[in-house]
Amino acid sequence: MIDTIIFDFGDVFINLDKEGSINALKKLGLSQWNEDLNQLNLQFEKGQISEEDFLQGIQKHVPNASIDEISAAWNAVLLDFPLRRLEFLQKLTKKYRLFLLSNTDAIHIETFERESGVSFYSDFYQCFEKVYYSFEMGMRKPDAEIFNYLLNKYDLAPNHTLFVDDKKENTDAALSLGIQVWNLQVGQEDVVDLFKKKEFEL
Repeated sequence: MIDTIIFDFGDVFINLDKEGSINALKKLGLSQWNEDLNQLNLQFEKGQISEEDFLQGIQKHVPNASIDEISAAWNAVLLDFPLRRLEFLQKLTKKYRLFLLSNTDAIHIETFERESGVSFYSDFYQCFEKVYYSFEMGMRKPDAEIFNYLLNKYDLAPNHTLFVDDKKENTDAALSLGIQVWNLQVGQEDVVDLFKKKEFEL
């Protein structure tokens, strides 16, 4: 029987345009996303570099763009957060221990909070026993350490814990630790359809 649910954030609750940032940066002159930029992003998602260092790192690849333009382009990934998902989450709080576990960065979270407003994001955060963002933890999915951290800190039984994420590499990592998983298929499934998933004892 599931008693705990760990949710991803992007494309589970907030909709994303996964190519949005890269496309916006290309409009600013980026030739292509490369390994240097990928490593820069990984460092930023782990909180290993500052927002300033991250944006300046991107600027080396788009030298004619301003820092403000680059920041706006970086936020192009963020879309809407349907109210029905928040309302669904609020119902879950009555029965389950809930956690949020997201690979993200300071720019995206600051933008989400500013654009959604205090009332909305406060209602969202209050649904969870704890909200975990990779840039605050110094860890990111799919590394086993981030899952083990939650399991150990909150004394969670893997077989009674469900992890919901849209990236298979993340759900595969959780599954290897004995956690039950739902690899949500974006565009075909919605988190509000959780109770239609008959493979889980909810």
